[in-house]
Amino acid sequence: MLRTGIWFIYFFIYLLVISPALLKARYLKNRGKTVELDAFIYKKSSNWARRLVKLAGGRVHVRGQEWIPDDEPVLIVSNHQGNFDIPVLLGNLGLNIGFISKVEVKKIPMISSWMTYMGCIFMDRKNRRQAVKSILDGADALRKGRNLVVFPEGTRSKGGPVGEFKKGSFKLATRSKVAILPVTIEGSYNMMEANKNKITPADVTVTISEPIRIHQQDPAVSDQELADLTRAQIAGHMSEKTVAL
Repeated sequence: MLRTGIWFIYFFIYLLVISPALLKARYLKNRGKTVELDAFIYKKSSNWARRLVKLAGGRVHVRGQEWIPDDEPVLIVSNHQGNFDIPVLLGNLGLNIGFISKVEVKKIPMISSWMTYMGCIFMDRKNRRQAVKSILDGADALRKGRNLVVFPEGTRSKGGPVGEFKKGSFKLATRSKVAILPVTIEGSYNMMEANKNKITPADVTVTISEPIRIHQQDPAVSDQELADLTRAQIAGHMSEKTVAL
């Protein structure tokens, strides 16, 4: 309980401490200094993410980093076990990334500002027209070189089986024609969800798989086929209890 209290206090105090950095981010954006802005945001956000995981007692083990392309944007597709998935990926992939996020997060002060500068796309799943626009915006961002992360289960599994992947998420790949980078997260739910939302030390394994490019070679591949193929690749790195639907 003490660790949980300390973690949340640190979370909010650190947000306040680095809030002046948003002024620099705004300055860089207004001056059109995109490269400098991206480097600045990546440094601040990844450092913050690693600190949050470390303070929680998380020990992150990354495998398959050789599969990360260094000369092209990717759509990072991951399973979603818990709340710590975002800082785990943000602090350990070594990539400047944005997330496809639910629109409700946009209402959170400061967090929403940082996410906007990171290039995150906010999606309202209850509004079909807005959801379609978010997909189009995301595909456009990918074409322009932005790396995006999507959790196609649409909710946290909390250590349960890997859920069905919603095919709509894969329109980001079929419309932009960027490669899909499958990422498997295992153990993140043990840091919070497995303990009645109490922050608890745990080992987390992040496994990066070979990029999927079949949709780049065959335009006839459907979003559902991509969803099934990507899910199978991600689930293949999970322990047996979290594979079956």
